[in-house]
Amino acid sequence: MAIRLRFRRLLAFAAFALLLSGCVHAPQRNPIAEWVPSPNFDARRPQVIVLHATEQHSVSESLDTLRTRNSKGPVSAHYLVGDDGRIYQLVADADRAWQAGAGRWGTITELNSASIGIEIDNARGEPYTEPQVAAVLRLLEDLTTRWSIPKSQVIGHSDLAPTRKIDPGAHFPWPRLAEAGYGLWPRGSLVDPPAGFDPWLAMAAIGYPLDDRAAAVRAFHRHYRARDDGDDPAAAFDAEDLRLLHALARQRTGDLSP
Repeated sequence: MAIRLRFRRLLAFAAFALLLSGCVHAPQRNPIAEWVPSPNFDARRPQVIVLHATEQHSVSESLDTLRTRNSKGPVSAHYLVGDDGRIYQLVADADRAWQAGAGRWGTITELNSASIGIEIDNARGEPYTEPQVAAVLRLLEDLTTRWSIPKSQVIGHSDLAPTRKIDPGAHFPWPRLAEAGYGLWPRGSLVDPPAGFDPWLAMAAIGYPLDDRAAAVRAFHRHYRARDDGDDPAAAFDAEDLRLLHALARQRTGDLSP
């Protein structure tokens, strides 16, 4: 009898625990409204993929940082790619990882809610490895396909937050990604822009925030010229930058006129 009673209690406890676990994923309901559910909805979908460099010295160190509360507060990312090409997932794609922080890309002002973040194991200034780049390309193919993210919407952390961030840095192989179709990259021969061309309108069309224009130029140079201007407050465009901006803005807006 005692065994049977104990068994019933265990079953009741298990059922209660199962009920609680189900409540964790239940939809949040506003207590001031009557719940009349509709089947016409789906999950929020990411629109951008943000590439980061960990700027740490090992995968284990980065995994610890991305899974604990560090000195500057908790951070995370959806994925981490090791220098041996191994891919780790830390946050589900549909969930909001704390990876982009304050910044903007085009009209998107809350990147954490609209992006998937990929951290790449890389100490500042060191080259990215071949297995690592191949793994990033494999991951980009998977994510852009499954989530229908435009391949041009692959950006660097410093692109959306040029006043705060420099990663993935001037050594990141953006041309290699462009060969596979990822990221916005000029196609064909570059030509001089027409008279009256405004490089700042082009930067805004591409997506760059312009709150600090020198910082935006520095971020552009890291991405498209493989050049690090440091903290130069006088960073400015040269003639090659203007040709690049003209081509990129035309691609972004769909203007293919000469």
